[in-house]
Amino acid sequence: MSIELPPIIDVEASGFGRGSYPIEIGFALEDREVHSYLIKPQPSWTHWSDEAQAIHGISREQLQSDGLSVRDVALLLNDHLYNKTLYSDAWSFDSSWIGRLFDEAELVQRFRIETINKLLDYEQMESWQGTKESLWEELEVNRHRAANDVKVLQETFRRVTDR
Repeated sequence: MSIELPPIIDVEASGFGRGSYPIEIGFALEDREVHSYLIKPQPSWTHWSDEAQAIHGISREQLQSDGLSVRDVALLLNDHLYNKTLYSDAWSFDSSWIGRLFDEAELVQRFRIETINKLLDYEQMESWQGTKESLWEELEVNRHRAANDVKVLQETFRRVTDR
């Protein structure tokens, strides 16, 4: 019998701070099914950080050729995540970028995002970062790609909560 884990969401962005926008969204559902989508930037979305690109490895050209429209991504998220609460380890950033996506798509977001800390006690929070770091080494996957990040975050949760 598989144990359900909390659904996790992660957003990669064009940079940090004012003007940044989502470029990739990934989520892992309770059964560990993972989805991720690249997002084609809107013409008005001009902010770009070369430093952020060096971290996530996603170029503007890749987004233009492989990204889905803002509206299509918002519709897919609402379809997959309707009425769910997803958890993030970077809640303030991720919820802001998701909000920007839905504002631009002119759609109502049909799911909630909460901080993963709401599910953890003090000891679990204390071991979170170290557990996550050891998983990156163990799994040898590229960091800062949404699909990989949600897998690692969900496994980190499983390990720190002994599920």
